[in-house]
Amino acid sequence: MEFDVVIVGAGPAGLSAACRLKQLSQEAGNELSVCVVEKGSEVGAHILSGAIIEPKSLTELFPDWQQLGAPLTCSVSEDRLLMLRDEQKSLRLPDFAIPKPMHNQGNYIASLGQLCRWLGEQAEALGVEIFPGFAASEVLYHQDGAVKGIATGDMGLDKAGKPKDSYMPGMELHAKYTLFSEGCRGHLGKELLERFELNKEADAQHYGLGLKELWEVPPEQHQAGLVVHGFGWPLDNEAGGGFFLYHGDNNQVVVGLIVDLNYANPHLSPYEEFQRFKTHPDIACHLQGGKRLSYGARAIAKGGFNALPEMGFPGGLLIGCDAGTLNVAKIKGTHTSMKSGMLAAESVFKAIDDGRTDSLTDFSVRFQQSWLYDELKRTRNFAPALHKLGPLLGGSFNYLEQNWLKGKSGVVLRDKLADHDRLKPASMCKERQYPRPDGVLSFDRNASVFLSNTNHEEDQPCHLQLIDAAIPMRTNLPIFGEPAQRYCPAGVYEVVDNEQGDKQLQINAQNCLHCKTCDIKDPSQNIRWVVPEGGGGPNYPNM
Repeated sequence: MEFDVVIVGAGPAGLSAACRLKQLSQEAGNELSVCVVEKGSEVGAHILSGAIIEPKSLTELFPDWQQLGAPLTCSVSEDRLLMLRDEQKSLRLPDFAIPKPMHNQGNYIASLGQLCRWLGEQAEALGVEIFPGFAASEVLYHQDGAVKGIATGDMGLDKAGKPKDSYMPGMELHAKYTLFSEGCRGHLGKELLERFELNKEADAQHYGLGLKELWEVPPEQHQAGLVVHGFGWPLDNEAGGGFFLYHGDNNQVVVGLIVDLNYANPHLSPYEEFQRFKTHPDIACHLQGGKRLSYGARAIAKGGFNALPEMGFPGGLLIGCDAGTLNVAKIKGTHTSMKSGMLAAESVFKAIDDGRTDSLTDFSVRFQQSWLYDELKRTRNFAPALHKLGPLLGGSFNYLEQNWLKGKSGVVLRDKLADHDRLKPASMCKERQYPRPDGVLSFDRNASVFLSNTNHEEDQPCHLQLIDAAIPMRTNLPIFGEPAQRYCPAGVYEVVDNEQGDKQLQINAQNCLHCKTCDIKDPSQNIRWVVPEGGGGPNYPNM
């Protein structure tokens, strides 16, 4: 199938690009064909974020978004920042001590999944074709090396890769330009970064694993608009990160923990840290008596400005979290992803309108002249400061730079060591003991995965590929205690005894939440995440 523009991923970046392309084409009277492919069963099915939405980009894209019924109805009423000192004690930081980017006046507590569903409706009303349930599995290239489009994956293959009765071959989608907005650590984006050496001038990208639950709480303890951020216990000097807790609409509370994936101790389990975190009195008081509705997890790209790659290549662009545009200081990536998509749309439209199909060299100029570039550049030191100096000294540095120097200190901090290179041998690290889940505030992995509505057809090729099947038992187990058992938030990886009594790594791919942590954190870089059949994975209703 031929299109003017193909967009991979129906997240905020991809949908904003699609909408802006159609707006521009209608204004100019130059009709463009725009297609969005989405691996989730529906738009929003795989979308997970905190989320506090800064409406800046949304207002640029749809100035009348409130009249159009965008699902942003719960404005932030109060900000709190806590330091959890231990399992019982905490300290609330005064407002003046909070770095300015973390203030949320004028923002909204919302479900990013619902916002994407709404953006999808606006895109379709503008004439965009959206194909949910179709996973882009391959980048197609012209003979000169430029990107030609994508191919969707075959459906109905068994574990051996042979066609079943339900077999349906994938389709090739060709385009003048292809935009990749797969989210953090997109597997096609990863290929493009390597093929075109887009990140050769950038620092190593850094990641965090965000774990989130949605709760319904008793009305008497619900405070619509309350935003709580914090750091400290249960994370310590061995692991950075922070937590969030937001009171949204309809007596609902979202709670989550972000664990930086540059931690060194292979015994650490982000999932168990999250469950333990909820038992702190300052967190439990918000959830007590409530009902857990949903659970999910997703890696986030948090390297910031210094880790940004070149986004353009012959035939297309990387946008949104595929490029790493999240603002770490704000802990927000929606408005930045949307803006990157809108800038991409303007660049693509200009090229097609001019009859060009060459590289989008003007995108870099548009990006550097935008508020997005300025915002990210001002916060370039935020994540490196926390990585290098820790939460207290790093937080103090960030307070000074953001509140007093407005992000213009002239200092450039760098962190060039990749997250997977940080792990130490298990024998050098203290084992971490985790309490049993109580079934009230803390839960086991299986119960949580059930709430994510995750489903994959079991008789299909495994989408979690081992480059060398011997490495888990030969290297990862004896040196690192096979950390995949612990860093995976869905219990996908288990070390079990086989029929011969030898240990082997068992991959329960049907549990996969598509978080990408294994692709990021495996110390041998031996796990390659690729797309399963379209429609598989989590089905988040309101995350």
